[in-house]
Amino acid sequence: MKLQGKVAIVTGAAQGIGEAYAHALAGEGAAVVVADINVAKGKSVADSINRAGTGGKATCLKLDVADEKSCAELVAQAEQLYGGVDILVNNAAIYHSMRMDTLMNVPLDYYNRFMAVNLTGQMLMTRAAVPAMRKRGKGKIVFQASAVAYSASSTPYAIAKLGIVGMMRGFAFQLGKHNINVNGIAPGPIDTEATMVTVPKHFIDHLLESQPLRRMGHPSDLVGALVYLCSSESDYVTGLMMVVDGGNTVSRL
Repeated sequence: MKLQGKVAIVTGAAQGIGEAYAHALAGEGAAVVVADINVAKGKSVADSINRAGTGGKATCLKLDVADEKSCAELVAQAEQLYGGVDILVNNAAIYHSMRMDTLMNVPLDYYNRFMAVNLTGQMLMTRAAVPAMRKRGKGKIVFQASAVAYSASSTPYAIAKLGIVGMMRGFAFQLGKHNINVNGIAPGPIDTEATMVTVPKHFIDHLLESQPLRRMGHPSDLVGALVYLCSSESDYVTGLMMVVDGGNTVSRL
């Protein structure tokens, strides 16, 4: 129960990695806001957490991370429901509809939408949550990047994730004086429905050929890093991007 009494917001928590994150934080005693644009799926996740009876609790609230007003309203609702905000997990992203287009031929409206959700959305949620954390005197923010940020990919998804690395470091520098720790997680290939539908099998097979651990990751492989970064155990850690990818990045050094 490392997070007993803490209030956590997890964006994009209606499925996949975000769902696993929400369950993990609730399992450590936190009150979790399952924040997602898909309210039906989000409510199902919150209900599952509440039925589990692990000590934490959950509520689903609608969120569009690309909308500044929606971000502000969600934080205000979380404060009203639970009295404050201690943890923000910036997980929401467009992934399921990812295309492998490069910068030379990607449609501009598609590029702009990916940046609005995958990059700007994390900035908007952070700016909305920081005042609430300052009221508490401390806070934990975890950005969700991707190991693909360290590759040579020029897809809008990879570019947005690399931008998250820089954004996380910038916020870590700016918010340390407020006792707010800002870190990130960069997952490698994770076995989720979105990954298996979106990423070509031959591409995954190619990744795993040179990966030291020779397997896809699972959302459960990421929760240890998340709980660490959200708990008091990481109080002297900020500006760190934890790459959790089975060694894929190492194999490309």
